[in-house]
Amino acid sequence: MSPKSNYLNFLKLNEKKLNKPDARVVVAFYKFIEVSNTIALQNSLKLIFNKSEIKGTILIAKEGVNGTIAGNKDEISVALEKIWRIGLLIDLEPKYSFAYKNPFFRMKIRLKKEIVTIGLTEISPNKMVGNYVKPENWNSLISDKNLLLIDTRNSYEISIGSFENALNPNINNFREFPNWVTKNLINKDPEIKNKKIAMFCTGGIRCEKSTSYLKSLGFEDVYHLEGGILKYLEKIPKKESKWNGSCFVFDYRVSIDHNLELGHYEMCFACRMPISKIDKMHKYFVQGESCHHCFKSSSDKQKKRFKERQKQIELSKKNNLKSVS
Repeated sequence: MSPKSNYLNFLKLNEKKLNKPDARVVVAFYKFIEVSNTIALQNSLKLIFNKSEIKGTILIAKEGVNGTIAGNKDEISVALEKIWRIGLLIDLEPKYSFAYKNPFFRMKIRLKKEIVTIGLTEISPNKMVGNYVKPENWNSLISDKNLLLIDTRNSYEISIGSFENALNPNINNFREFPNWVTKNLINKDPEIKNKKIAMFCTGGIRCEKSTSYLKSLGFEDVYHLEGGILKYLEKIPKKESKWNGSCFVFDYRVSIDHNLELGHYEMCFACRMPISKIDKMHKYFVQGESCHHCFKSSSDKQKKRFKERQKQIELSKKNNLKSVS
């Protein structure tokens, strides 16, 4: 099925939800591809978005493109048609979900050294990568009792949901992943490079880079979930799912459930931990400043900075900024 056909199928399956006045299509995408002229690609994308109400963030680097955008279905349809006309992005395969208000405040298109930061610029899925496993085949793969299943996301993401029997590396950011591999896999098990390993992440980008990293170290039998958790939740019926809990997303929805709808968590914008309604009742919770996870670990100076940031967030919500930067 072509990228356009997948999008039209998503619209058809969710027609009633998307016909609500404030419904927004959320589009997450990435592609590892050699970009010789990052500025030219940035300018091409700016031309698509600078006259629309679509908001989100797109990162561009020599290794590819990574972004999440949101808007009403008509504007998103037009934008996707234009994106697919760009030669480098003709086969871009996004993941779709929805929100009942735009989860972003503005549109940003930025140039970066990496589209997902592992801190090792020599690692590139454009050169080598693990085996892609489609969502439809994922359940069968992870049912293998001899498989080592690794969740490559940050600990605060994993805290609200993951796949059954997945190993949590307990990392705070993706840069820590290479050290974790050395300390907890290679140093502890001399035969680890010969074992069957599968990895997953939110949209596929981190696990694709992590399999590239493992392949560079000599790991042989490495797999990852194509399209990540988002594509799995989109494709696999809830009754057949091996996913437990909610999926953390990097926007103001904070989490989505198996129906791709808004989850039951908010975010502490001081420490980025997802927090529930019960957590918000804790004496240490202050909107935008602290929660019970971070109140004792943050300084007064940090709390003051978080408070000021919260003011700016509220101001952005009020002004509904439209600028493309």
